[in-house]
Amino acid sequence: MRMKYSNLGRTGLQVSNLSLGTMAFGRWIDEEASADILDAALEAGVNVVDTANFYGKGQDEVVKCGTGESEEIIGRALKGRRHSVVLATKVGLPMGQGVNDRGLSRFHIMREAEQSLRRLQTDYIDLYQVHRFDERTPLDETLTALTELVKQGKVRYIGCSNFAAWQMAKSNGISDMLKLEHFVSSQSQYNLLSRELEREILPFCQSENMGLLVYSPMARGMLSGKYTSAGDLPEGSRAALGEELIRQYFTDENFEQVAIYRQLAEEHSVNLSQFSLGWVLNQPGVTSAIIGASKPHHITDAVKVSDWLWPDDLQEQIR
Repeated sequence: MRMKYSNLGRTGLQVSNLSLGTMAFGRWIDEEASADILDAALEAGVNVVDTANFYGKGQDEVVKCGTGESEEIIGRALKGRRHSVVLATKVGLPMGQGVNDRGLSRFHIMREAEQSLRRLQTDYIDLYQVHRFDERTPLDETLTALTELVKQGKVRYIGCSNFAAWQMAKSNGISDMLKLEHFVSSQSQYNLLSRELEREILPFCQSENMGLLVYSPMARGMLSGKYTSAGDLPEGSRAALGEELIRQYFTDENFEQVAIYRQLAEEHSVNLSQFSLGWVLNQPGVTSAIIGASKPHHITDAVKVSDWLWPDDLQEQIR
């Protein structure tokens, strides 16, 4: 196995084709276990750590609100080795109950950037991503604020997450017209059971030479093989812990597809998780897959397929 690296979009920044997702840090995974997972990822050659100010225990409250535990844990765990990591975080989701405690206004971005820097115990963020489109705030206001952070040296690159292709296109046009920073990457959901981005987002990123960071390559755990029916919730699993997003995958059709993929995985001497991750990594235009490990061995298992080049006949079976 050899970790693969490539440029993040049109930048010269080299990123590993596996990134560590930390949505569960400080939420379902305590600090010690989170640090072990981070250590395993860095030792394996993963150089991208993806988080968000929103990630933490507040995600599970009745009124969801970011509480920042993930960033705090990462900040403490990276002491002494910050320079070797491409640190990515996000802004935009609710961080309080006030009317300006969310969104992509200049007010909110500038305040939350400072808070993220404090929690991460760093002077700069390598990739600062807007978490989702904010219809209340003009894009030029958002891009101007992000550009100022770059000029201040607090942010190296900017990216977007969960944007539609037209929203990215409009952002690029505004950046061109006003000479502002461009989004260098997009973060979107992509896996064997969710292929919507193939319609517009994937070809747009390829056309504009934007990096594509893929989250949920295992379909929130559905493609790990641990679920065999909607009523089968193994102890300690995301669904058992209350993860609502995985239940969108609990359909008869998806369970049938998972059974087919499991058989294909066995034929190629890998487990279902490795097979599913390998598929994502072999799709043109994908820069890096974000893996949300909950145990160190999830990292080592994933790394085994980071350089797996799929044969044409296998690609043809999943068109």
